[in-house]
Amino acid sequence: MASVHKIIVIVGFISLFHSAFSAAQHRSYLRITSQEFTALPLDIIIQAVVSLFAVIWGVLNIAGKLREIPAANELNNIKWETQRNLTSFYVFNHRGRALAYDFVPTPSKEDLEKLE
Repeated sequence: MASVHKIIVIVGFISLFHSAFSAAQHRSYLRITSQEFTALPLDIIIQAVVSLFAVIWGVLNIAGKLREIPAANELNNIKWETQRNLTSFYVFNHRGRALAYDFVPTPSKEDLEKLE
């Protein structure tokens, strides 16, 4: 059954290429005859859309069923407390403490020298 889908994809790509070539030919024809380009003919548009859907349908059927990535199995054995315990990222001296209602700024080096 997969060979039928592969044939559909190949025929779809050939048809898509043919519609692109036909569109280029149509533009060349319009330039040669000094006509203004307004839109592509309906048969080229229909061929391109049908070819695109054929390629999409064939590729989706060739790909098969999707499987779950088993990365979560390794995480199931790790305890919650140690899962993201990265002590190198602990920061205790940051500007968020200034938002506390009982914040008292630490004296700077210059303030300490003035007290002496």
